Amino acid sequence: MPDTAAQDQARNDSNHSNDGHHDASQVPFPKRIKSYVLRAGRTTTGQAKAFETYGPAMLLPYEPKALDAAQAFGRTAPLILEIGFGMGESTAHIASVRPSDNFLCCEVHEPGVGALLKRAGEQDIHNIRIVAHDAVDVLEHMLAPDQLDGVHIFFPDPWHKKRHNKRRLIQAPFVAKLMARLKPGGYIHCATDWEAYAQQMLEVLGSTPGLLNTAQDASGYADKPSYRPLTKFENRGIKLGHGVWDLVFTKA
Repeated sequence: MPDTAAQDQARNDSNHSNDGHHDASQVPFPKRIKSYVLRAGRTTTGQAKAFETYGPAMLLPYEPKALDAAQAFGRTAPLILEIGFGMGESTAHIASVRPSDNFLCCEVHEPGVGALLKRAGEQDIHNIRIVAHDAVDVLEHMLAPDQLDGVHIFFPDPWHKKRHNKRRLIQAPFVAKLMARLKPGGYIHCATDWEAYAQQMLEVLGSTPGLLNTAQDASGYADKPSYRPLTKFENRGIKLGHGVWDLVFTKA
């Protein structure tokens, strides 16, 4: 098992979708699945300016009605949902190396939204749209059945204390919601640096009817797809002997 202190520090700094600033013991048990935990953070001047400069082109309002993706992106292309992008470093990279795909990205952390707007704007990336809202609501109310070609969930909050494991995002009811919006042949790609969560992901995804594991290794974990970059914190963790697990499943 990786060293938890170093791992937690890396998690706080890196591209995690659900990194929270609250003591988990003080968070009431949720009555519904949420894709995030609110966290502290100050929006910088550059991030705030990115909202003004690039927000009109890239920000989509949350509306409980079906998303017209072709209108939102100005083209018809495969649609990938990214749930939680932290500060957007990996998201910007993936969108840049996959220009033929559209990326619908959900994040509630305002500095993270501003950071991705800034990255995408300065790097002239045009295939990103952001909904600054809970991805579960977006999934349920803005996306149609069979609309998604892929889903990315990278380093969600692990809720590492056993009594809080039920708060983890990757659970059977949530995966069922993903499956309903995923096209046949579409994929779900999850990544985590918390081994116990990786095991849970493997169990949940592996027991979901209609999902097929693409892994070639007997462990059930996939090789890291080339499009997902290693963050500097991930590289540091690997040098220290910490693990990172990727899981890639496709819908039959």
